[in-house]
Amino acid sequence: MDLQICTELDDPPQMLPPPPGTFVDRDELIQHVGDFAVSQGYVVTIKQSKRDRVVILGCDRGGVYRNRQKHIDESSSEHSRRKKTGSRLTNCPFEAVGKKDDGLWVLTIKNGTHNHEPLKDISEHPSARRFSEREVLLIKEMTESGLKPRQILKRLRQSNPDLLSTPKHVYNVKAKLRQGNVAVRNFKSLSTQKSFVRNNYSVVTEPSWRQCNPQRVPNLIGGRFVDSQSFTSIDVLNPATQEVVSQVPLTTNEEFKAAVFSAKRAFPLWRNTPITTRQRIMFKFQELIRRDIDKLAMCITSEHGKALKDAYGDVLRGLEVVEHACGLATLQMGEFVSNVTNGVDSYSIREPLGVCAGICPFDFPAMIPLWMFPIAVTCGNTFILKPSEKDPGASVMLAELATEAGLPNGVLNIVHGTDDILNAISDDDDIKAISFVGPNAAGAYIYSRALATGKRIQSNVGAKNRAVVLPDASMDATLNALVAAGFGAAGQKWATKHREDKLVERAKALKVNAGTEPDVDLGPVISKQVPGYERGKLHWSHPLSDVTADMGVL
Repeated sequence: MDLQICTELDDPPQMLPPPPGTFVDRDELIQHVGDFAVSQGYVVTIKQSKRDRVVILGCDRGGVYRNRQKHIDESSSEHSRRKKTGSRLTNCPFEAVGKKDDGLWVLTIKNGTHNHEPLKDISEHPSARRFSEREVLLIKEMTESGLKPRQILKRLRQSNPDLLSTPKHVYNVKAKLRQGNVAVRNFKSLSTQKSFVRNNYSVVTEPSWRQCNPQRVPNLIGGRFVDSQSFTSIDVLNPATQEVVSQVPLTTNEEFKAAVFSAKRAFPLWRNTPITTRQRIMFKFQELIRRDIDKLAMCITSEHGKALKDAYGDVLRGLEVVEHACGLATLQMGEFVSNVTNGVDSYSIREPLGVCAGICPFDFPAMIPLWMFPIAVTCGNTFILKPSEKDPGASVMLAELATEAGLPNGVLNIVHGTDDILNAISDDDDIKAISFVGPNAAGAYIYSRALATGKRIQSNVGAKNRAVVLPDASMDATLNALVAAGFGAAGQKWATKHREDKLVERAKALKVNAGTEPDVDLGPVISKQVPGYERGKLHWSHPLSDVTADMGVL
């Protein structure tokens, strides 16, 4: 059993193609393809290039040349054939094409498949032994000083302990220097990634998006956090200070298709993963959420505005669902009835659907995503999560923790956007089910549109809080509960003036401030905007009594 689990956890990366997109220059395109390739267990190289117009990238399987000299009879027909140029390629069909169009470089995937296994360790590839430009210059200086290759390597490793080059590689550089060739192929994408792990269930890369100011919230595609190539983004504001916390690029259609493709490709392997293995990942996931609950709560408060204690409650309520997912093994059991009729036995089994999607609102940035993807993936589905563009940070943090817990590449993907992404999720034939939480109009629209493509749709809309207060209820306990649950909730009915006065008194006692301040009871709302009331006038809150069902306030 343990051997089987270890084998499953050592599965290689899936070798997904990089998501297409648009880039400012050629080097940025090559960087994008190369970085993504390394995270998937393969290396790209330039097959053909017309520097100002097009670049064709292929899969470099590693140092196998096809131009070795053969002794051929000059009279034979083979002698007249044109000699093949030197190449590291060994007929892998993968091919990515970058073309310059209207000043921008557009990446398309001509063939995203491979005919070989991924590299178990990227350091095995010759590209990992390339020297940087600075190291080549140091080799030149130390060679002129009379140092030998082994001495040169020893000094280079003092500043770069992870250097994988051997004396043979130093000799090669020295030979090129003697020939006057000092050009260096210095693509970051072709260097060893320290964060690359051979475990397919845990590809963790150092996110460059965290180094931006303000941060650009990435997509999660194929197990890798990828900065969107979209030029359109939405500012995420801290409601308390109106400062820009981050920017959410609107996912392009090509990036959305890449996310769906990665989820679809990951599904067969994931559905065949034993439920106990999936369960074990959820156990680790809930442990990591508890470890980072402070960071999650602070992220929620800075983006949503709710008080820190409410943000902790947001995470804890979602954590309860993760804990429930840890016990899904018995709930996945089917049923068996013997001899349901003469000579006939009946049995039923539970099977995952495939690629599922979740669309989240802004009011509970952690709880509602945790309603959705932990249950779905533990049941064997793959998932595409679309968090609210107003507070996506908690969803991205949860995805990082899920990846750290061991969730395989492509099982969980994240895309961002507004109406275009909602339409794409509803229309895509590869998505089999959608879970939605949000307002009535949006829920009805998504329900009808998704239903037209035969999807299973769960649309949670129109949630209202009702409170029925009986005559013998405790006054203090009731008022405390109502104020804590949500001051000003619609549909509350008060029978006596005495209760109304008490409610107003309790409401006035609430401490209103930034959500990060100590002892705050009420933080700011997420936005100043009130859709549908652009010309509205401000009226302070008033409790209403003797309200009937036919009144407009309901």
